[in-house]
Amino acid sequence: MLTIAEAAAFLRSCDNVLILTHIRPDGDTVGCAAGLCIALRQLGKTAYVLHDPGTSGIFTPYLDGLTIEGGWQPDTVVAVDIAAASMFHDAALPYRDRVDLAIDHHPSQEFYARETCLDSSRASCGEIVHDILRQWGPVSREAALPLYVAVSTDCGCFVYNNTNAACHRTAAELMETGIDFYNANRRHFRAKSFKRLQLESMLTQGMELYDDGEIAVVTLTLDMMAKLDAKEEDVDNISAFVGQIEGVKTGVTVRQLTPTQCKISLRTDPGDLNASHICALLGGGGHAAAAGATVNGSPEETKAAILAAIRNVQSR
Repeated sequence: MLTIAEAAAFLRSCDNVLILTHIRPDGDTVGCAAGLCIALRQLGKTAYVLHDPGTSGIFTPYLDGLTIEGGWQPDTVVAVDIAAASMFHDAALPYRDRVDLAIDHHPSQEFYARETCLDSSRASCGEIVHDILRQWGPVSREAALPLYVAVSTDCGCFVYNNTNAACHRTAAELMETGIDFYNANRRHFRAKSFKRLQLESMLTQGMELYDDGEIAVVTLTLDMMAKLDAKEEDVDNISAFVGQIEGVKTGVTVRQLTPTQCKISLRTDPGDLNASHICALLGGGGHAAAAGATVNGSPEETKAAILAAIRNVQSR
């Protein structure tokens, strides 16, 4: 594995860099990609982020002017916040076997890249990218904004249990560059579309509780999305919703992706249940408090699979 200094030196020696984000991009992978791309360009490098049409409109502004369609032949390929090759989106598949550097913070990292810079103690991958950029000099305000989004979204605006002093220090340094953190926080943590509120109402009505209310399961179906004509930005980070309910220690969000495939998002109290251990039973992974998996099956079949995996881990 590469240290921060070694990763920074490697990137500084490279040019024609293509940066990959993971499937169904979140704030961490998008923020890391945008921040790194901007910083590399400021060093005089040619750098692009590979376009993913599945990126939510809430994140696309950070990638404005940075993306490129597939087919470009880079000299160096970098993956950010991608723990496994299975997390590559369709356009990234041609580059899956030629990743030169993976920058990541997931304990479930599969080491698919030629080199890996990993620190699983970090709340976000954005903190690692920030440390790499600092090796090159002061981080610019342009690169700092998406990195702040990366850090803040992956710890839920500093309320998730992965929040620690280190991520606060990183956020403080990024804020000191003069970024508009107020509007970033409002955009990602306070403002909700009316369709999002309607979806949360539907999820509440269909919620299933187990173990005296300590486990809560919600299901977001294609029919629910179609009924409201909801978009990706309307469901950003919706997996955090179920964990807001008093008394819930384990929150399960089952989202139907196709008629025969669902995504599981699991949030737990890591002192009670390890989310990564549970999702690993279903071919997924992540962190002790937050993990996910994709399952082939209907919502009912997926729900049964995740509940069985929870019971399996509980019985150990």
